[in-house]
Amino acid sequence: MPPDVKTLPPTSSQTSPQSETPEALQGKQSASATQSRLSQLSQHIAPMGSTTAFQADTVPQAPEDPLFGLMAAYRRDDDPKKVDLGIGAYRDNNAKPWVLPVVKKADEIIRKDPDLNHEYLPIAGLAEFTSASQKLLLGADSPALKEKRVTSLQTISGTGALHLGALFLSKFYRTNAKRTVYFSNPTWPNHFQVFSNVNLEYQQYPYFSKETRGLDFDGFIKTLKGADEGSIIVLHACAHNPTGVDPSQEQWKEIAKVMKERKLFPFLDTAYQGFASGDLDRDGWAIRHFVEQGFELVIAQSYAKNFGLYGERAGCFHFITAPSSDAEETTKRVASQLAILQRSEISNPPAYGARVASTVLNNPELFAQWKEDLKTMSGRIIDMRKALRSKLEELGTPGTWNHITEQIGMFSFTGLTEKQVLKLREDSHVYMTKNGRISMAGLNTNNVDYFAKAVDKALRDTQ
Repeated sequence: MPPDVKTLPPTSSQTSPQSETPEALQGKQSASATQSRLSQLSQHIAPMGSTTAFQADTVPQAPEDPLFGLMAAYRRDDDPKKVDLGIGAYRDNNAKPWVLPVVKKADEIIRKDPDLNHEYLPIAGLAEFTSASQKLLLGADSPALKEKRVTSLQTISGTGALHLGALFLSKFYRTNAKRTVYFSNPTWPNHFQVFSNVNLEYQQYPYFSKETRGLDFDGFIKTLKGADEGSIIVLHACAHNPTGVDPSQEQWKEIAKVMKERKLFPFLDTAYQGFASGDLDRDGWAIRHFVEQGFELVIAQSYAKNFGLYGERAGCFHFITAPSSDAEETTKRVASQLAILQRSEISNPPAYGARVASTVLNNPELFAQWKEDLKTMSGRIIDMRKALRSKLEELGTPGTWNHITEQIGMFSFTGLTEKQVLKLREDSHVYMTKNGRISMAGLNTNNVDYFAKAVDKALRDTQ
């Protein structure tokens, strides 16, 4: 009860109920009702210094993010031979971060621009960046672009694009069945949090075969065929994270065919275009195929890996409307709602990373150099795959290692068990995620031999 609400004690002048007049009784009943209401209100009003409904000391401790916890453990390790194979960021042959030469050129151009300022970007972001991103993904001659069926917003890298897309679908996507999002098993762990935070339930489809260390295509297709009509299927467009296993083009065609028949909704996540194979068109093939099949779909696009803009958080979200007579109008309405969501969450996206990417994407000379830089990164990783497989086979390390070179992109699913991973960390100061995933970018000519021998020892010691 609030402190200024007091109950007076009865006095000797008060009369008994039998002697009270009707007016007095009515007044007393009214006072009693008022007192009762005040008592009810006092349960919802917190007096100064009292405990409120929210108590900070009841908030549970959240578990540490496994990947960033792994990074912290690596930094604490003072062993000179330690190897970091956890973080998904490109490293050069000296295990150092690499600023792409083309990014340095773009930096210089931006710095010298006399009109450079730090004003807000539009809600949808830098227009020349989003339009160039559309062409990079879909191809400049894409019918979807010509028919104005694409709307795009600049986002906080790929994670922001995933969140914006998930939020939009949570708010507007309707289906006759239960709305379910399907992720690959395994997938990038942050997928679960992004989609569950906007109250979308999820399941998983089979993806990685532990027996072959390749794609479980039959299990994948079977799950798609059994999914409820309208289910949302999250697909890694290339360089699957964490396995490095991608469908072939023929398998992508079958996936798209089944999804079309079952009326499933594609949500494509692309973070490695050009980085995976060194070929932008090859790495964008699956996305273009889905668009050509007439799907209505969304795409989350990141520039962290293929431009090395990890900390600049440059990304795009794209909504592509299915072909129809009113597709352009539908696209405009979708754009209007996406803008409202963006405004309420980040208001305006950051400018610098988008300016760097836009400068390169819209300059033919710089674009050509960027493609060479992509070949440098992807080529070094491919060389490390070959070297690691060769050394493991030379050592006669238990198991087969062909999957190292058959997988693609930054990551490789080695097949190592959690016990073996922890053994590597304890004995050899090698840091990798517990599921056996390694970042191939963390290997170089200075440590690949050491790592191969450490893996060989760990496997023999745990047999």
